[in-house]
Amino acid sequence: MVEDVVVFKFGGSVLDSDENIKKAAQRVKDMRARGLGVVVVVSALRGVTDSLLSTARKANPNITPEMLDEVLSMGERTSARLFAAALRGFGLDAVVVDPDSPYWPIVTDSNYLDANPLYEETKRLVEERLKPLLDEGRVPVVCGFVGKTLDGKITTLGRGGSDTTAVLLGSALKAKEVVLVKDVGKVFSSDPDKVSDAVPLSTLDSEEALALSLGGAKFLHYKALRYKVEGVPIYIASLDSEDKGTVIDGESLLHIDIEALPDPVTMITVVGNINGSYRAVGELLDTVYSAGGRVISMGSEPKSIVLYVLNGDKVLGKLHSWVVSTGFGKAVSSYDNLAMITVKAPAMETSPGMVQRVTQPLARHGINVYGLVTASSSIRLFVSMADRDKSLALLREALMVSSRKEVG
Repeated sequence: MVEDVVVFKFGGSVLDSDENIKKAAQRVKDMRARGLGVVVVVSALRGVTDSLLSTARKANPNITPEMLDEVLSMGERTSARLFAAALRGFGLDAVVVDPDSPYWPIVTDSNYLDANPLYEETKRLVEERLKPLLDEGRVPVVCGFVGKTLDGKITTLGRGGSDTTAVLLGSALKAKEVVLVKDVGKVFSSDPDKVSDAVPLSTLDSEEALALSLGGAKFLHYKALRYKVEGVPIYIASLDSEDKGTVIDGESLLHIDIEALPDPVTMITVVGNINGSYRAVGELLDTVYSAGGRVISMGSEPKSIVLYVLNGDKVLGKLHSWVVSTGFGKAVSSYDNLAMITVKAPAMETSPGMVQRVTQPLARHGINVYGLVTASSSIRLFVSMADRDKSLALLREALMVSSRKEVG
């Protein structure tokens, strides 16, 4: 029985020649020689998915998303067979795992062309179908990017779908690591094509990686990070180097997290013809900190800035004096004894109506929301401290139930 498992994902730009396919197969053989179980996830070869998409739409401009997913899945099906053949050439017992295989584990919703895996069902099938192959010493070669609905329809997972497959399987297997082999084997501090002094990063935690991905970085699609769990690091690596590249590790991003800050928060509003220079805003924040306050969130409009501050009772007088004396604004108001509740979920940015799902349970029970700030995959809302515990209970009841339905 295999104790430790590594999930390798090889992208289509990596498997672009027979030489590279052999290098990738050798990497898998080396891992097996160390006694590790290996699951391989493959993308379509470079350009194949685009070619299939173009041809299908020319053949029928009105092709349905359901039929298009059937066509697009063929790229990964071909790659899986090619790579399994290469592994067998290296003496490994490779088995193709595609949606027609009895070993297929990945179940999704029916959102064709951008389907979402059903985690708990997938995890159960991974345990029932893939794990025995690993225990037998075989190497499953799984089609990335592809899923299957509960009623047997083919789906695809959208942009970065093969990465999603690899991270999902790694999480379900509690793998030792997930290695995403790409043509650029590191994450950089910014896009090297846009910034001349970009430097490679050795580590990112889960939240940092998610924030960068949501902000447009191309190393890993944010959808894949939804399935990152604690204890299963993700490595961004290259085929031509044994260097592990950049590691992404940290807490699980799989489930909705709802928490409340224990300390009371003061909402301070500065109004007037706000002088919006960066230096002036920096001086505003410096004034808060020098008075003993701490800004935990903020929002702005053309004629107001709202600060959410800890230790706000120490801040108001000094901040008012600075605002008026410098002409930064006209007046300052404050509202004390608020509680900050944070709702974090990696799928939030692609879940329509998420703000309403957060606020409606509170509104139905007469709880006023004094402020709401969204950033990346989190929502921060501010309610009266007297309503803190009730708000937490309502949100956990409403969102945790719905998250189980969506994720599992």
